[in-house]
Formats: sequence, structure tokens, C-alpha cells
Amino acid sequence: MGTQAAPAASEIAAVGVIGAGQMGSGIAQLAAAAGCGVFLLDSDPAALSRAVASISSSLGRLVSKGQLSQVNPLASPASQIRAKVTPFVDISSLAWSQAACDDSVKRIKCVSDVQELRGVDLVIEAIVESEDVKKKLFVELDRITKPSAILASNTSSISITRLASATSRPSQVIGMHFFNPPPIMKLVEIIRGADTSEEVFSQVKSFSERIGKTVICSQDYPGFIVNRILMPMINEAFWALYTGVATKEDIDTGMKLGTNHPMGPLQLADFIGLDVCLSVLRVLHNGLGDNKYSPCPLLVQYVDAGRLGKKRGLGVYSYRRNSSSVKPKSSL
Repeated sequence: MGTQAAPAASEIAAVGVIGAGQMGSGIAQLAAAAGCGVFLLDSDPAALSRAVASISSSLGRLVSKGQLSQVNPLASPASQIRAKVTPFVDISSLAWSQAACDDSVKRIKCVSDVQELRGVDLVIEAIVESEDVKKKLFVELDRITKPSAILASNTSSISITRLASATSRPSQVIGMHFFNPPPIMKLVEIIRGADTSEEVFSQVKSFSERIGKTVICSQDYPGFIVNRILMPMINEAFWALYTGVATKEDIDTGMKLGTNHPMGPLQLADFIGLDVCLSVLRVLHNGLGDNKYSPCPLLVQYVDAGRLGKKRGLGVYSYRRNSSSVKPKSSL
């Protein structure tokens, strides 16, 4: 299949988001708020229901804070979700009202069949951090989506070049690494594969700015920019805990007050997901061959035990509610 010109950022009217977890729902919210019709795909109906509720709640909080106070005159109803050019909406310069919040939610169509993505301009996958699973998905997307569609991965560490090799359109495959939670975190890390075209890079960069993000660009190296720097620090914090250098509380307090980090590395690992941290460290270790990236045994043990962090209620800390307190408490 020959490649066709990818759509300009202002022409990206329909976006497919695969995975209705915290990352996928956040990305869907951003695209819908920017005026795009969004197809949010997940095989789990309950996950889709939770995602819509989360998006509605998130947008509602923006309204209550006065950050969505003016009706967006270009908003389109759900019936207009379709793969065609819609007016450009720059959300960085608009304040929106409750009506615009409601319109944003209406622009999201929850689907369970990947065939629903056949007409979208851009697909962003936010599924499990597994190269094999992502490659299988990209094979299917390559077959189903229109030739001009851009295929993007929200991977935090996996090679874009290798993912692109599963398709017949490697020039239209790119990495878009959002940070958790996507509606709040201002950064998007864009990763070029070996064959990613300059045109696709420019279009994805413009689209990222359209949805209110600051863009940094990484070449296709393991861990890219942020995780290559962040994950060794998190891993070292686990080693400090594992070897008895200090308690989890003192490790986190030291980094918060000593380096002015808003969150300590162990609490941050819980927030990211310990399984995600472990996966990224393994990619770094395998890809770079340096033992400084070898995961701490304590991190491996926690993941094996199902202690995956805040999303499971238990990680380095416990987030289970025993009272009115929602602050992380010391666990075992």
C-alpha cells in the first residue's frame, strides 16, 4: 500500500484513541476539547463507562475553577463526529463554559470495534506497554485505517522504528508520549522513528500544540528523554529502600525538600504505576546494555505481588481508605 499525504494539523478532525484507561481517557478529553470527533476504543464496556465519567468529572472541575467560562462557538454535536475538516480551535486561547464542556463529552463516541477507526485522521494507542501487543495492533491499524492516517503510539520507552516496521507506512508512524494525567501535564514528547517523515512530525507537533501542549522532540533511543533520566532515579530510590539506607518516607521527603521536587520518587513511581516503571527499566536495560538500568529486586517483587501503585490501591504506599484521609500511608 502506497502512502498518501497525511492531514495537516488543522485538518485532523477525527481522532481514534485506543485504550480507555487513565492515559487514553485523558488523551480523548484533550482531543475532544480541541474540537475533534473522538472514537475511544476499548474492548471493556465498563472501562469505557469509567472513562466517560472521568472525562466529564475532569471537565467539570475546570468549569468550577472558572477555566471554562466562554462558550466555544465552533463546538459541534455528537452527530457531527466524522472524518472531515472542521474549524481549527486553539484551546490555549479559549475559555469554555459548561455548555462547551458538555459539547466536548458529546464529541466522544465509545466503540468496541476497531473497524470504527477506518475513517480517522490520527490514531493514538494507549494500551499495555508491550512491544508484541503494540505491533499486533499496528498491523491491524495499518490494514483498517485510510492510507493517509497517522499512527501514533503513547509508548513511554518502546522503539518507534520497530513498531513502524509492522506497517506498510513507516513514514506515518510516530511516538506521542503524554504524561500522567494528560489533561494536566503540559508536556508531550514526540519521537521520530527512523522513517518518520518531516511532514508527519510537523503535523503531529502542530496538533500537540493545538491541544495545549509544549513539545519536546526525541530521537528513537530507549526511554527517549524523560524516562531515560527519570527511571534510573526511581530505580535508585528502590535500591535505597531495599538496602535499608532509609525509610520510604525519608527518601521521598529528602527528594521533595532537598531538590524541590513536587513528589518523591517512590510516591511518583506509585502514581506512574510500578508495572510501567519496571517495563521501562527493562527496555532501558535491554536496549542500552548498562547494568545501572537493571531493575531493583524490590520493584520486581512488588509487581509480582500485584502491588502496582495507586491504581491498585497498594504499591510502595497504601492508598486504601481506612478513614477520611486520602494521603498515602506506609505499607509493609
